[in-house]
Amino acid sequence: MARIWKSTEGEHAVHERYLQLLTHWPVPNRQLRVPTREGETFVIASGPEDAPAVLLLHGSMANSASWMADISVWAAHFRVFAVDLIGDAGLSAPSRPPLDSEAHALWLDDAMQALAITRASIVGVSLGGWLTLDYATRRPERVRSIVVLCPAGVGRQRIGFVFKLAPLRLLGAWGRRKAAEIVLGRAPADPSPAVRFFADFMALIHRHFRPRMVKFPVFADNALQRLTMPAMAILGGKDVLFDSASTKQRLERNLARVEVHYLPEAGHYIPGQTQTVLEFLRRVN
Repeated sequence: MARIWKSTEGEHAVHERYLQLLTHWPVPNRQLRVPTREGETFVIASGPEDAPAVLLLHGSMANSASWMADISVWAAHFRVFAVDLIGDAGLSAPSRPPLDSEAHALWLDDAMQALAITRASIVGVSLGGWLTLDYATRRPERVRSIVVLCPAGVGRQRIGFVFKLAPLRLLGAWGRRKAAEIVLGRAPADPSPAVRFFADFMALIHRHFRPRMVKFPVFADNALQRLTMPAMAILGGKDVLFDSASTKQRLERNLARVEVHYLPEAGHYIPGQTQTVLEFLRRVN
């Protein structure tokens, strides 16, 4: 199994801070640890139990704390399951099965079965967007609708750019902060205490976590054409990791029911999409 943490002490520090952050989850919730073939998977369930199910899949070097700004709005209308991805910086198993296999779809099958979900909408960001598309192309009958933000696996991946950032990570706190700024954009000049706390948490993850340094498998046209459910994509024209123009072109060419929101000035991280996603999910569920 891959060593995803640089040290046991760093892993414990991130997990301790994460659990502290989760005490401020803004709505009533159940924190669950469900069994899967890849190991235990951590899930935060919020919202009415009889409402339509929505799965949330976060991006790389992150965890379900990523959704804390959205969850109050979405959980008012849906039963929302924020899933910590396996092999990432949450509380799920450190397993990283090959991306060019059915392994992640089988993992989500197991998680959905444990959560008694037969069909759901899925919202995914970056790596989580890739997993959303992968699952929906393999199990279209189990997916009601999808929302992907800056997804991997459609447009060209700027793999060389990722490796250019690697030396910055060797330059201590300044280098890690600079690398994050290049990918996610500049932090607010006068952040609130909550934003500062979350930024410090992300810096802690970057200090102790080993990211996936992989080239994502690209979905073929015939795979994308299996996505017949309602779909929405939100893309940043200045995304430094993926070519959003080609992502937009391929999605519009291959998906019959897709809405593409192309934001020319946005980067890989696109905040402020809570209401846009809600309106889409309410319209198609």
